[in-house]
Amino acid sequence: MSVRPVRVYGDPVLRQRALSVEDLDDTLRQLVADMRDTMRAYRGVGLAANQVGVLQRVVVVEVPVAEEQTVALTLINPELSEATGSGISEEGCLSIPGIYEDVRRAQHVRVRALDAEGKALDFTAEGYLACVVQHEVDHLNGVLFVDRLSMLKRQFLRRALDALARGELPEGYSPPLARGGGA
Repeated sequence: MSVRPVRVYGDPVLRQRALSVEDLDDTLRQLVADMRDTMRAYRGVGLAANQVGVLQRVVVVEVPVAEEQTVALTLINPELSEATGSGISEEGCLSIPGIYEDVRRAQHVRVRALDAEGKALDFTAEGYLACVVQHEVDHLNGVLFVDRLSMLKRQFLRRALDALARGELPEGYSPPLARGGGA
């Protein structure tokens, strides 16, 4: 298991639609383990495979749902449906460091996927978990949370986004690999 570099805004892989997973094999299990290590090293709550440069429909999440309780999921080929309710919450993204904005998302969403062993999952995600799952599935479709902001907000963020696209990370930002983290 190892920590992989997270791709940053401007990297073309973040705008590509990930492909369905056909084989649930050892290579996939290694990817899932690496993604989980990467998500934790970067202190995230979710990660999509294209964020580490792999165009497969794979998501890992580890979301706090109560004091000292988290939900950890691996979602292979996730599909979302039956989105209900609406709420606004602040979102950030490991691929867009330093930018946090309010995003409107469904408060309840039905999730169908496979886990890393090929077992079918079918559940309703609510609240924060629903937001995280929607954020990560957006990644698999080449959509970033800033795409869900108003035109005015995106215009306000244009300088910061352009700087990220040029490889200029926010002052004080140090990814785990630069801090000596990793395998």
